[in-house]
Amino acid sequence: MSQPLEIRVGHSPDPDDAFMFYALAVDAIPTGDLRFSHVLADIETLNQWSFEGRLEVTAMSAHAYAFLHDRYALMHCGASLGHGYGPILITRPGLSAEEALAGPVAIPGKLTTAWLVAQLYAERPLAVREVAFDRILDEVAEGRASAGLVIHEGQLTWRDQGLALVEDLGRWWAEQTGGLPLPLGVDCVRRDLGPELMSRITGILGASIRHALDHREPALEYAMQYGRGLDRVRADRFVEMYVNRSTLDFGVEGRQAVQELLDRAWKAGLIPQRVVPEFIYP
Repeated sequence: MSQPLEIRVGHSPDPDDAFMFYALAVDAIPTGDLRFSHVLADIETLNQWSFEGRLEVTAMSAHAYAFLHDRYALMHCGASLGHGYGPILITRPGLSAEEALAGPVAIPGKLTTAWLVAQLYAERPLAVREVAFDRILDEVAEGRASAGLVIHEGQLTWRDQGLALVEDLGRWWAEQTGGLPLPLGVDCVRRDLGPELMSRITGILGASIRHALDHREPALEYAMQYGRGLDRVRADRFVEMYVNRSTLDFGVEGRQAVQELLDRAWKAGLIPQRVVPEFIYP
């Protein structure tokens, strides 16, 4: 009997990603001769690993995909899209937007989509310092950065530290694009696996997402272990923000949003070439 083929899946240790992969983690859906193992790392680490092709399946930033489209293809499912909300720029009370952007701005990584959109928003170079995403609120509150670019659960907890909002970049993006969602994290499959296996893996990931949405309570209970201090109400809200109809399938609007983001980045000189994304379906 042949050994199962191991598929390593990289994703962030966050409630939304854990929710999506719940069914695979607890063997709740059939995977045939494929065995899925989970590799947890922050999104910027996953972005960097993707240049090496380290993992067969990985979450990455939509920004990073612009540099990696020859090695990885986009799955039609598994994306985190902000529908009128997204990463936020925060500062200390009393600072104007201009003073906040004077820098240094604490950012979670130069391949994150948050950083890409922040550059489109600012329309000028920003002095930045890369900081672990879960330290950004403290960097701003303690005066080591004039502003912070906040992702993950910090989007719900920044008020707890008495900070002030400069801009919700997901809201800004929607205003700039006539209401398009903001593509943030995407799930990708390595091209060298071949079309048939890429398609099979994509179908299994889609089944995992659907299982979680159909079995919300146990999936949320599993995801809570990655909540980093979120209570159940806020964890549920965070999961709902980023695991929704767009996560099951980009849809026409989601695919348009990815192309719009990549085109704007190219025209602004923030990525080296125009990229037309390829989506993999079951």
